[in-house]
Amino acid sequence: MTIGKLLATIGVALLVIGLILNYAPGLINWFGKLPGDICIEDEKKLVFIPITSMLIISIILTIIINLFFRK
Repeated sequence: MTIGKLLATIGVALLVIGLILNYAPGLINWFGKLPGDICIEDEKKLVFIPITSMLIISIILTIIINLFFRK
């Protein structure tokens, strides 16, 4: 894959993500609210560790990358 195709693909992906965030924000309400996501609140600080959400995103991205780049 040439650098031009790669940059075009990344650009289209960013465009799609931007459109989703602008016009359908309800599609990502689940992020950070799954069981296994850690949120510790104190008077002065907030610690947020989205373990389960990041695992799901990692699995989805792995599947997508394997579909496109597997020979």
